[in-house]
Amino acid sequence: MSTHTRARTRGSSQAGRAVALVADVLAFVIALWVLLYFLDANQGNALVDLIHDVASWLATWSYDLFTFSREWVQVVVGYGIAAVTYLLVGHAIAGWLYRR
Repeated sequence: MSTHTRARTRGSSQAGRAVALVADVLAFVIALWVLLYFLDANQGNALVDLIHDVASWLATWSYDLFTFSREWVQVVVGYGIAAVTYLLVGHAIAGWLYRR
């Protein structure tokens, strides 16, 4: 295997790891907010407020996709769709980069 091919493979592998890591972090932030919601965390706390703001921004496109009469179901489904999508798309892109 030539040096050029090895460097390209290593670069693709590193890019794949980076994309997977970003997807994991995004999904983690969303899941953390859902957990804090269920634990009835103090929303006056700066850290809880920051996590809520970031998770809300990440799930803006999916939160009102479906509507439910119970608030906890709305939170789980609305944020859950975003978290799962980030994981699936991020890891699909990472897998594609690994194979490159």
